[in-house]
Amino acid sequence: MALRFQRMIPAKQILMRILPSSDSVNVPKGHVPVYVGETQKKRFVIPISYLKHSSFQNLLSQAEEEFGFDHPLGGLTIPCREDAFIDLTCSLNC
Repeated sequence: MALRFQRMIPAKQILMRILPSSDSVNVPKGHVPVYVGETQKKRFVIPISYLKHSSFQNLLSQAEEEFGFDHPLGGLTIPCREDAFIDLTCSLNC
């Protein structure tokens, strides 16, 4: 059985690429905007601390594979179902 190590995406690298947008004005300090959904994208504002969790790192890897770091909506785009994202953030919040 082969082990696969996932590459950790530095939070600073992500933030430097997505924060210079006009939407960042409406984001509280210590948070980052993310757009979630498979077809319709819904905007969420999450704490930056979520970016370091391994389960969230999996989503970031998927986002990098699908979108690179070019996010046309001005925030990080996460390619997953909205309900799965809400379940994940609820588990990180507890």
